[in-house]
Amino acid sequence: MRTAVGIIGAGPAGLLLARLLHLAGIESVVLESRDRAYVEHRQRAGILEQGTVDALRAAGAGARMDREGLRHDGIELRFAGRRHRVDFPGLAGGRSVMVYAQTEVCKDLIALRTKEGGPLLFEAEALAVEGADTDRPRIRFRHAGREDVLECDYAVGCDGFRGVARDAFPAALTRTFERTYPYAWLGILADVAPSHDELVYARHDRGFALLSMRSPHVSRLYLQVPAGTQAHEWSDDDIWAELERRSETTDGRRLQRGPITQKSVTPMRSYVHEPLRYGRLLLAGDAAHIVPPTGAKGLNLAVGDVVTLARALTHVQETGSARLLDAYSATCLRRVWQAERFSYDMTTLLHRAPDATAFEDRLQLARLERIASSRAAETDLAEAYTGFPFD
Repeated sequence: MRTAVGIIGAGPAGLLLARLLHLAGIESVVLESRDRAYVEHRQRAGILEQGTVDALRAAGAGARMDREGLRHDGIELRFAGRRHRVDFPGLAGGRSVMVYAQTEVCKDLIALRTKEGGPLLFEAEALAVEGADTDRPRIRFRHAGREDVLECDYAVGCDGFRGVARDAFPAALTRTFERTYPYAWLGILADVAPSHDELVYARHDRGFALLSMRSPHVSRLYLQVPAGTQAHEWSDDDIWAELERRSETTDGRRLQRGPITQKSVTPMRSYVHEPLRYGRLLLAGDAAHIVPPTGAKGLNLAVGDVVTLARALTHVQETGSARLLDAYSATCLRRVWQAERFSYDMTTLLHRAPDATAFEDRLQLARLERIASSRAAETDLAEAYTGFPFD
């Protein structure tokens, strides 16, 4: 097989990149190791920054999002029994965020690809990227029981943290930065209307809690738990009781309970791979960087990467100049590190470490008080949460 851009991974990064290249008249082939049903149903992020919303609309993938997504103009912080709302449009130049699950983004982009785009091969497992430092990189893959090769002008690894694309980077060229946190998130989906109309981030002496949603009728809720926790270790009643404790306020706000339909545990990690380019192999999304979910940045960073990359590849096609492509890694890493910083700040602000001291507890409360009482501190949070510029 032969194409201009070979894309490994049909998550939101790979699918959106393929869509943007299609609109620019650039051929691509997308290889995805899982089947279509898996890709369209795996539960992942659900908060889209303003820039991500704008990018999906510009790509022609925003119609259902605009019908079914939930625009949010703020979040609520809860601490010491208090409630404080952060007003995004008033603090961040009119920007907001959208609650629209990654699964739905993937469904929309897959539908567009199968209707208007080029090849999208499910159950096509990428085995290796070869010749990345040549002008004809090759992706070896297995599909329909046999091995094949995809030759391309550029190969793009959108294949996640455990993908094969990073393996093609020489060790001498690579630097990695990583932090593993001593806690995880126990997440549930519940068939009950959200207890609050915006996301609630709760800091409590027993640990962090997040009250979120997937729709007006389905709640998405999280508890901080020790790293290594298994979902089955928590009964439904224990989960609801702990969510109520950690989100309680002095004004008597109550959490609505309902049937729990799904439980999962998400580990907490920060990770950055530098650089994002080696020859004609480029990384995007989770293949290049991981953030803890506290700041809602993972999916949005992936979108920022592929918008930047599509612009660079289009510039090469239209002008013959590799100027934007040569700057791809540095351009994305500036945004990545700001998102890493924000996600780390939000994580350490709201989660209680297992060995936390009374001094550290008071520092957390002081930081939250600062946000609640200082427009400058509140603005910094709102600007970061609604999204850093893609360029």
